[in-house]
Amino acid sequence: TLPFIAAKSAGDSGHDVVVWLWNEAVNLAREGVADHVTGVNLTPLSDVLMAVQLAGIPIWVCSACAVARGIQAEDLVAGAEIKGMPDYIAAVAQRERNVAF
Repeated sequence: TLPFIAAKSAGDSGHDVVVWLWNEAVNLAREGVADHVTGVNLTPLSDVLMAVQLAGIPIWVCSACAVARGIQAEDLVAGAEIKGMPDYIAAVAQRERNVAF
């Protein structure tokens, strides 16, 4: 949940933001999963995800990680798309700062 909260806060502050999910985090972009995730003392992920989506913040899902977990584009929430490592590297290189969780 925290990376989505950070992304929304950064976007609200005027920063160019992309959420990059990899490893097991790619499951968070599956339709319906966020409905079952609430961190301790945190807003439910479904609410934070909706805020990120409404803000138009892109959610990128690692292609290799998605393949390994049987995730396809049609499994993803609105605003999420499968991207490869070259896309990730280009996004990092284009931005002055990066935050990783």
